[in-house]
Amino acid sequence: MAGKLFLCATPIGNLGDMTPRVIETLESVDVIAAEDTRNSIKLLNHFNIKTPMTSYHEYNKIEKADTLIAKMQTGQNIALITDAGTPAISDPGEVLVQKCQEAGIVVTSLPGPAACITALTLSGLSTRRFCFEGFLSSDKKERRAVLEDLKEESRTMILYEAPHHLKGTLKELYVVLGNRKITLCRELTKKFETIFPTTLEDALEYYESNDPRGEYVLVIEGKSHQQKEEEKQASFSEISIEDHMKLYEDKGVDRKEAMKLVAKERGISKRDVYNYLLSL
Repeated sequence: MAGKLFLCATPIGNLGDMTPRVIETLESVDVIAAEDTRNSIKLLNHFNIKTPMTSYHEYNKIEKADTLIAKMQTGQNIALITDAGTPAISDPGEVLVQKCQEAGIVVTSLPGPAACITALTLSGLSTRRFCFEGFLSSDKKERRAVLEDLKEESRTMILYEAPHHLKGTLKELYVVLGNRKITLCRELTKKFETIFPTTLEDALEYYESNDPRGEYVLVIEGKSHQQKEEEKQASFSEISIEDHMKLYEDKGVDRKEAMKLVAKERGISKRDVYNYLLSL
């Protein structure tokens, strides 16, 4: 009978967030696959867990996944942990999960800390709809494409960033998104936890004279429906009502419906459109 893969969430700072279920599982499995064994040994020692570890990280995720699956196919149970937080969130764990599913290996998740969700709940921004981007790509072309997509995003956005890249990322976000609300969260659950609700413009000014320290989670407000409507109206104000009507009529939209659409997109009444066309 094949073994299982256990995704075990570990503390993102405060060791008191380690759940009893995760401790019990880490003690009972045959092997613990860790993103950085040098970092994870401190965690295991703190809880007196003696289970053998093996490394599973970004640079061996393909071949090591096959090795781990082979062990599980012989009946061994394996726990996957990351340096901090929930495995498979912005780390190579997703590859192992995919390969386990393809191989018919049962995967279960032991929930616990996740920096993205912790920051979102502390941000003061809308939590009803959100998207998670993790770390932006270091590839300039891909990074620019993602930022352009985020420009029109209406959901609250969550990003991770290292301190030495923070200023540059804030500047890019300001240039592409404009002056949005942002909450910067650092050292979450730790002694010097800081929650900094501000705007992109004020954040840039603040970090001109204050060096970023610690790992950051950036929570940024999405574009509101009102902003989208105002931008749409502004773009249509650059062409005449007559040309605006022609855009729809050339697509086969009948005149009455075209008048309704033009009025809505320009933020005026249908009668205003009618009177303008009548004046021509």
